[in-house]
Amino acid sequence: MIVEERTYTTHPGQWRKYLALYEAEGLAIQRRILGRMVGYYHTDIGELNQIVHLWAYQDMNERAERRARLMEDPGFLAYVARMLPLLQGQSSRILHPAAFFQPQWIEP
Repeated sequence: MIVEERTYTTHPGQWRKYLALYEAEGLAIQRRILGRMVGYYHTDIGELNQIVHLWAYQDMNERAERRARLMEDPGFLAYVARMLPLLQGQSSRILHPAAFFQPQWIEP
């Protein structure tokens, strides 16, 4: 199991608009295609204007397959075209669990 941590930095003050657009247009598509949303957050202290979301996958192959399907979805591509102008930057990292941690994921 792996978790992808994606951090989006919006232009100053645009995080509320980003979250509203995501809830209206991106959320249902990502849940359907990506499956295991671990969490979706915005920052309040420290580096501001950031959205952090976490997605769990069995492995990198599942991640690649699900992300490829996402990028072929016309509804998601339309959402991305409206969302990208709100962003200043993006980053992504893959997190591997410690050997003693056994997550209790519910399959989508």
